[in-house]
Amino acid sequence: MADVPHQGAAGPTRPIAFRGGGFVLTPQPAAAFLAFVVVIGGWQIASTVGVISPIFLPSPASIVTALYDLAASGVLWVHIAVSLRRIVVGWTVGTACGLGAGLAIGIWSLSRAVGLPLVSALFPIPKIALLPLLILWLGIGEASKITTIALGVFFPTAIATFSAIDAVPRNLIRMGQSFNVPPVAILRKIVLPGALPGILSGFRITASISLILLVSAEMIGAEHGIGAFILQAGNLMQTDQLLAGVVILSLLGLLIGTALSRLEKWLLRWR
Repeated sequence: MADVPHQGAAGPTRPIAFRGGGFVLTPQPAAAFLAFVVVIGGWQIASTVGVISPIFLPSPASIVTALYDLAASGVLWVHIAVSLRRIVVGWTVGTACGLGAGLAIGIWSLSRAVGLPLVSALFPIPKIALLPLLILWLGIGEASKITTIALGVFFPTAIATFSAIDAVPRNLIRMGQSFNVPPVAILRKIVLPGALPGILSGFRITASISLILLVSAEMIGAEHGIGAFILQAGNLMQTDQLLAGVVILSLLGLLIGTALSRLEKWLLRWR
């Protein structure tokens, strides 16, 4: 016998559809690959038929050829090695100092009273504007460029750290205190794990900031580096090499993002 819908006071009732699947993100790698193919293919076709002037925007084939020539000559690897050294040292120093300052502001009242106004006042200053002053203080060598990157990384890291600590549910901390858990253990087992996702999100932002400051610093006062290479290619109107340098920056950003994703997956494996 077929099921008969239940007759209620307002008429027959029907099953309610499941509504819990909204806003669920699913990977779509094929769509991303297809988008790149369409954009690059259209760009190449427009360059081939003469719609786009190669002087103002070289074709993708010309950029790939320039990359190959630069890599074969060894010039590309010299610039990449110099830029990587600067960004790694600057980001590491800025991150370490920012973590220490953000942790102190997040857990100690005196540190917050002193540090938070200073961080809030100095954070909006464009760090690249300080490069001439840093060159005057530290010279035109590596120290001024690394310090510029470290300063640009320090403030967002400090803000992300103490904001993430503030976002840790206080009920968890009070529960640990009610069981007489030592303060150091509460910090290590409750506060830091709870704040870690926010801190790692800050790392993604500072990685992009460090890359931007790296290029800016190298354009102002450097002989080697991706930024110096792009500036030199632009001055000589070598647009294929200029865009080759831009492609290298994009690949470098993707490499850093992938490394941070793996770090986040490893550190947050407990979730």
